[in-house]
Amino acid sequence: MCRRFNEGEAELFLISLKAGGTGLNLTGADTVILYDLWWNPAVEEQAIGRAHRMGQKQVVQVIRLVTEGTIEEKILELQQRKKDLIAEVIEPGDGDRRPYPNRISANC
Repeated sequence: MCRRFNEGEAELFLISLKAGGTGLNLTGADTVILYDLWWNPAVEEQAIGRAHRMGQKQVVQVIRLVTEGTIEEKILELQQRKKDLIAEVIEPGDGDRRPYPNRISANC
């Protein structure tokens, strides 16, 4: 099915976020629409990554559908807090990513 989609035989390929972690390569996609947000932003990034694979020749547009006043808004806020925390704890280019870089560990 993936091969046929990537070769242009179909206009639409529907998968759940959980299928995003199975190794699918959807280089024929030009749009990813997320309509079932997940509390863990890495799961969504992995699903989006299905379209951003080697061999992708198109710009891929990502759309998140969020209904105002629902749990989806809270999930989106939680995702942003998690991303901010990760950015605060692990700085890009920081060579020593141990939580206590000055502490010496000994295996006994």
